[in-house]
Amino acid sequence: MDHHTFVARVARLTGTAEDRAATLTAATLETLAERMTGGEVLDLAAQLPKPLWGALRPHPHTEAAERFGAGEFVARVARRADCDENTARTAARAVFATLREAISGGEFADVVVQLPRDYRDMVEPALAPTPARRR
Repeated sequence: MDHHTFVARVARLTGTAEDRAATLTAATLETLAERMTGGEVLDLAAQLPKPLWGALRPHPHTEAAERFGAGEFVARVARRADCDENTARTAARAVFATLREAISGGEFADVVVQLPRDYRDMVEPALAPTPARRR
């Protein structure tokens, strides 16, 4: 999936313009990168379009993931994207759903396994069966 398609999909799922969806995507990916181990961030970045790498910072200074729950995840996305928490939660769901289509199933599973149970509300919609994925 190329960068434009990724952002357009997030825009459609969030009901926002593409420029706003790009901001929401970057905020979500940056927050996700903080929550993942450094090696997993590198693995995820390798499967995403290069314009998204900046948000992931695929050269982590540490292997350790920060430990924070879904509430803090949403709050960080909201601060970064300058939006309310409902919008941030919707954006996170949209980004996870788009990630599911954009990366391999194994890599998506590796991302999800790093998140605790309280992230279910954001991640489970992306786990629902999808039509044949495009690469």
